Amino acid sequence: MSTARAAIHQRIELLWWQTISPAKLTRYYSVTVNTEQIEGFIQKFEQKGGSKEILDDGQTIAMRGATSKYLNILQKVADRTADTITIDLDDLAIYEQRQLGETDVNALTFGNSLVRRIENNAKRYIELFSRAVDRLMPESQRDDSMYVENDDVMDVIIEQRRLRDRADREREEREGGMEGVETEGVSMEQGAAGASKTQAPNGSSATDEFPAILTRRYSLYFKPMNAQKAQSVRMVGADQIGHLVTIRGIVTRVTEVRPCMAVAAYLCDTCGCEIFQEIKARQFTPLSQCESNQCKVNRSRGKLHRQTRGSKFLRFQEVKIQEMTDQVPMGDIPRTLTIHCYESTTRQVNPGDVVHMSGIFLPAPYTGFRAMRAGLLADTYMEVQHVNPLKRQYEKLATQITPEVEAQLSELSQSEDVYTRMANAIAPEIYGHEDVKKALLLLLIGAPHQKTADGMSIRGDINICLMGDPGVAKSQLLRYICKVAPRGVYTTGRGSSGVGLTASVMRDPVTGEMVLEGGALVLADRGICCIDEFDKMDESDRTAIHEVMEQQTISVAKAGITTTLNARTSILAAANPARSRYNPRLTPEENINLPAALLSRFDVLFLILDRPSHDDDLRLARHVAFVHMHGRHPTQNDQIDTSGDSGQQSSQSDSGDIGQDLLRRFVARARQHDPMVPRDVADYIVGAYVEMRQAYKATMEREQARKQRRTTDATDAASQASTVGNITPRTLLGIIRLAQAHARVCGSDQVRREDIDEALRLIEAAQVTLDTAMSEHAASSRRRLGGGHPRGANADPTSAIFEILVRTARQNSGGGQVEPMQDIKYAQVLERVRNAGYNESQLSQCLRQYEEINILQVNLTRTKITFVAAPGV
Repeated sequence: MSTARAAIHQRIELLWWQTISPAKLTRYYSVTVNTEQIEGFIQKFEQKGGSKEILDDGQTIAMRGATSKYLNILQKVADRTADTITIDLDDLAIYEQRQLGETDVNALTFGNSLVRRIENNAKRYIELFSRAVDRLMPESQRDDSMYVENDDVMDVIIEQRRLRDRADREREEREGGMEGVETEGVSMEQGAAGASKTQAPNGSSATDEFPAILTRRYSLYFKPMNAQKAQSVRMVGADQIGHLVTIRGIVTRVTEVRPCMAVAAYLCDTCGCEIFQEIKARQFTPLSQCESNQCKVNRSRGKLHRQTRGSKFLRFQEVKIQEMTDQVPMGDIPRTLTIHCYESTTRQVNPGDVVHMSGIFLPAPYTGFRAMRAGLLADTYMEVQHVNPLKRQYEKLATQITPEVEAQLSELSQSEDVYTRMANAIAPEIYGHEDVKKALLLLLIGAPHQKTADGMSIRGDINICLMGDPGVAKSQLLRYICKVAPRGVYTTGRGSSGVGLTASVMRDPVTGEMVLEGGALVLADRGICCIDEFDKMDESDRTAIHEVMEQQTISVAKAGITTTLNARTSILAAANPARSRYNPRLTPEENINLPAALLSRFDVLFLILDRPSHDDDLRLARHVAFVHMHGRHPTQNDQIDTSGDSGQQSSQSDSGDIGQDLLRRFVARARQHDPMVPRDVADYIVGAYVEMRQAYKATMEREQARKQRRTTDATDAASQASTVGNITPRTLLGIIRLAQAHARVCGSDQVRREDIDEALRLIEAAQVTLDTAMSEHAASSRRRLGGGHPRGANADPTSAIFEILVRTARQNSGGGQVEPMQDIKYAQVLERVRNAGYNESQLSQCLRQYEEINILQVNLTRTKITFVAAPGV
């Protein structure tokens, strides 16, 4: 009898195997093999570690012992101390190498590698790994008596289901019906999900059992291999749907965290059963009738009511990531990609962060009327699995320092010339600008923020403006600072509007609400905002940053939204003079065409002039030639024969091999210091500030007396330079901020007199450039005029004739501004020049001088004068 029954079973099994298609058979074996590999990896993979042994030499550390990495994580999840399981694909590759005997990760092909299959079908393997984790989940070792108050709703529901099932079994035993049928409660720790009994309209199951996602108290993610290369948004195409990809870009928009429904719970008003519906699509059809066994036996279609209590919601956040500037082809615009973050991956990035985001590239079908128009097309998004920020904040950099970097930082801190070495490490490919680089180093480090007892905040960020001639590497300095800073935003004056700098109001594509989207200054919060072509901005747009530079906030009242945004950022601006090049014949106010209210908000204003000098030009040319020959800046080991410039060369090369990463970590270490101002140093600051104010007062009195006398003496022209660098109470705060930043560089927790002297020296060095330009102009005027000239306030004939040219051009254009390539007649100008008391030779000298600085151009027949650049006066 047993032999016949065995033959029948063999015949049935053979028929069953014959009816299965080859695709189903391959899928069956694939799932079985994958499940065995997954469970073996979770159980057997051991992380090297454990006990540490320090040898006699005190340097070598030997690691002994090994621990099961993922079983420990599972135990933490069972004990409710962790809720995230991250599967590192590098660990899985190492495990497969040991199993297959391979020595190279690249030797693992798609057929014999579980890693390759995960990279090509990550969404499916998340479920397979979750099922393996459910089967291998250990028993909880926590003391349940300590967690009674912290149990969630699912614990209560599962306990109620157990009590109900026990009561049903007891009733069936008493009534003697349905023998052998037992319904056991679902174990909360095992998280087993029963087979589906009824299919909901959207394909999800509605059963008396708990869905697996409802009982899982963890989120499982894949961390990609370190060898996987990051791609741009435009490189990810349709052939990578479902793949695990890594994208590099900048975060432009982050929504607030909202709840996303994963399981909908219903309560039957007839039998009292809880019905759970798993949500797997963006839209779903709610269940209306109860499908429990009790309602089926009683033939009563109970009505279901949705219950928030038993439903499961996931933390959801939508992120917009945009291509970097270097990834955008010429003539194209940056592309963006929508990123979906769930649970522990939320709140990982902020707007302005440059990150590597790894996730599953998936399609998102259109819904509603958009689906009718789109047809077979679908939108795409990425479900994030791992986030790797490329520029970490200073606080994280200071804590994540390796012993090798710690040794380098200690060596730098103990050196006497650490201030000079770190300053020369800023943009070493750019020659010269020692004082400018020192000021930029202090800008990177900054001063500690102060907050008074009444809540008033005093900024510690330093603002610097670089004003100078074209070709002095202002933009390159801004680019380098933006690259070094953990949060750096680079923008230009012409390419930025007031709304683009502050904030704009737009409609949220997810909820349809009006929301604020931060501009460049908001994206640079706790960082640096570099604004190039600062003088090219419209006045209405430039006033938008006045509040940011001093109060470090942005007040917005738009579309019914009234709020204040944080913009705790340092402003680094670069601007050209009003006539493209600095004209020493004019006052600084006429050259620097910026309002005084804006200039006073800059702690340091540098004027960088491009003046011909044989020795300086020789050193600069050799430095630039070396950079282009070798692709790097010269160091101490490089000998450049420049006939007597060894001292300059050594000062440029003493930065050594200080790279951007080491510079960034040095800044992070320096920002940990909080230098205070002692009493004696405070008195020293007060004395220096009062002396500067008295000198400024004397200068202003001489200027006022000169205007009252309406003197034509050109020797007073130098006194006009001080009106740009006004000594105001903001100057005192700027001195303190620079001194505190210098104390941070030296690793001191107290501000010393040396720090105050360095701050005063930097401010004076920036002011000397203005005074020197005016002094040279005054000396040349004295030589030309012999001490005076009876022609009114403008004693310089060249400047007076140039003003006549500008007025003539404005009259010809109807009173508007003088535009580039605008023409005026030479005869008309000559007539007006003669009427003003000047001769034709002086006109020719004016035209020749302004032709040299590329402002004017005269044709060969001397009948037409053309403005090459706008004069700006």
